Amino acid sequence: MHIAVIGGGYVGLVSGACFAEFGIEVAVVETHPGRLAALRRGHIPIYEPGLDKLVADNFAAGRLTFGDDIAAAVKGAEAIFIAVGTPARRGDGHADLEYVYAAAKQIADAMTEYAVVVTKSTVPVGTGREVARIIRAARPDLDFDIASNPEFLREGNAIDDFMKPDRVIIGIESGGADGGARAREIMKRLYRPLYLIETPIVFASLESAELIKYASNAFLAMKVTFANEMADLCEKTGADIHDIARGIGLDGRIGRKFLHPGPGFGGSCFPKDTLALVAIAREAGAPTHLIETTVAVNDARKVKLAERVIAACDGGILGKTVGVLGLTFKPETDDMREAPSVPILHTLDKAGAVIRVFDPAGMENARSLLPAGVFYCKDALDAASDADVLLVLTEWNEFRALSPVKLRQIMRGAAIVDLRNIYDPPAMRAAGFHYTSIGRA
Repeated sequence: MHIAVIGGGYVGLVSGACFAEFGIEVAVVETHPGRLAALRRGHIPIYEPGLDKLVADNFAAGRLTFGDDIAAAVKGAEAIFIAVGTPARRGDGHADLEYVYAAAKQIADAMTEYAVVVTKSTVPVGTGREVARIIRAARPDLDFDIASNPEFLREGNAIDDFMKPDRVIIGIESGGADGGARAREIMKRLYRPLYLIETPIVFASLESAELIKYASNAFLAMKVTFANEMADLCEKTGADIHDIARGIGLDGRIGRKFLHPGPGFGGSCFPKDTLALVAIAREAGAPTHLIETTVAVNDARKVKLAERVIAACDGGILGKTVGVLGLTFKPETDDMREAPSVPILHTLDKAGAVIRVFDPAGMENARSLLPAGVFYCKDALDAASDADVLLVLTEWNEFRALSPVKLRQIMRGAAIVDLRNIYDPPAMRAAGFHYTSIGRA
């Protein structure tokens, strides 16, 4: 099979490389000159474990190519995936579909034979049908079908998520002469390797597939926020959030995942998708009050937790040095989008703190988002040196291995604010620290 992927960003690149690993010929279209040149040189512009080797292997095998000519890419393609960005639109939270609709127009101009046009980007309900309308308006002669195939890729674990997913969701427009049978057969062949390992493949309507992605992310964001509110309650009552999370997570109806306390959710999906779902629901006249509250609680939490750092310095942080471990919204990524570190460190900067930071992957992306006076350190110990308080914002594994005794030796103060609960409270106290964590006594 031959397919085209429009967009060489995170979703397009991961999806294209994984499809190529399935043995499919994949032409990735990237119109940004700098990104395209980097991809052709074998340089991966995003941080994702294992992606560089996957791309290199399939590029060398000739199954994965990169270019900016859409007509050449779609020639002979049985499926054309739209995998461009859909950032939150300023002011109203709606997904900005400018790039999706532009891709639809370019596809209409380039197609010469039947193909399934598939939205891989996260898009609001109704987008697939609008893409179909755009293509039909531009080229009434074209024979094509529309499908929705939302991605469920976790940053830092994207390749496994594609190769061994919990499920694959495919929405098919069924209004054509064959009821979508041809499109369904093509999508089945694309995902045949996953059929062989008995991955659930869920076929649905276009609208259902589009909404499943938003509903999934909003529900997970709600679980994260629930765990954080329970953590606050634990601190007031003497309970332990880890006991609570384990106790409720063992209930099969609830599940263990996404019940870990922290400074709030961030990244490229949860903040954008919860806002988009709120906007979609309001526009449809069925407001989602639970999700609206989730968004508000999460935003407030990030600023609220900055106050814990100030309190750790006896309420006076002016001129005090804060060592910061981790900046990205989660480990194993360089993604700084909506990272809790950004509002927290801006709050501390306004309060007069001296801020020293280290992150294994995210410091370059952080520079344009953090206060100008932040010091970027060479490693974790450098960030902790002479700090009055040490702040843990991302649970990178290398931070877990730091010796409490060594930290106490190099720090000026004795306060640690651990917003990811990566350290053992008794061990921290034994080393002489005033240790604060989330949801634990």
